[in-house]
Amino acid sequence: MIIIEPHIHMYSRTTDDYTAMYREGIRCVVEPSFWLGSPRRHAGTFWDYFQLSLEFETVRAERFGIDHYSCIAVNPKEAEHLELARATLAGIGPYLDHPRCVAIGEIGFNRITPNEETVFQEQLEIAKRRGLLILIHTPHDTPEVSKRRGVERTLAILRELNYDPGRIIVDHNTEDTMDLVRKTDVWAGMTVYPYSKLNPERVVGLLRRWGLERALVNSSADWGVSDPCSLPKVARHMRDHGFDARQVETLLFDNPMAFYGQCPKFRPRLDLPYVDPSTYQR
Repeated sequence: MIIIEPHIHMYSRTTDDYTAMYREGIRCVVEPSFWLGSPRRHAGTFWDYFQLSLEFETVRAERFGIDHYSCIAVNPKEAEHLELARATLAGIGPYLDHPRCVAIGEIGFNRITPNEETVFQEQLEIAKRRGLLILIHTPHDTPEVSKRRGVERTLAILRELNYDPGRIIVDHNTEDTMDLVRKTDVWAGMTVYPYSKLNPERVVGLLRRWGLERALVNSSADWGVSDPCSLPKVARHMRDHGFDARQVETLLFDNPMAFYGQCPKFRPRLDLPYVDPSTYQR
């Protein structure tokens, strides 16, 4: 089957990952804006990163038969520096207008601080003015930070925003937060990591309880221990536990297509050829 990966950070992945993803049926990916491992100090470094994601990474993915799109934003891990975040947002327009940008994201909370909330709300207003799709990060559950509290505050802000919830993903949900998002009409994202967030077994449990409607599963696959082929593993686990082929296709192809397809720029090329790496020229 053909899989659309709705949230993956290919900036941190290798060409071997692209090869493995292609072999497993992944033909389109969406890459949200992330941090680079250390805080950036200048707005220009954000803009250079946006350009890399929108253009270089699209070319790199295409060589491996995968169509690449981006979401552009100031990630919540870098929202604490308010002056820098605002300087970056002052010049973000051309990157949001780029033909490969399909949403603003990921935005939201990391540690649920006042500055994070300010940058989150300012980016939500940009999205509303421009009619953009929105991808929202929810915080990791740690002794210092409550994911549930972050989701509760996120949903309260979205109610104040009064924007079409069908154009919003609230991502990285777990068993502790699905009841909150399922009381709304936003899309519920779930992330599969080998040792944190969810594993395929837990995803199947959530799908059984909450259903496939407005549900998205992703691998995220960033700098930490992660697996860019998590979605094929979810597919196999679903089939092994009673989901039929049509339900698997709904989750891993139809749903991401329905969400991102609301953006006119999202028209995946699903028949790109895989190019033999030995033919590449530097």
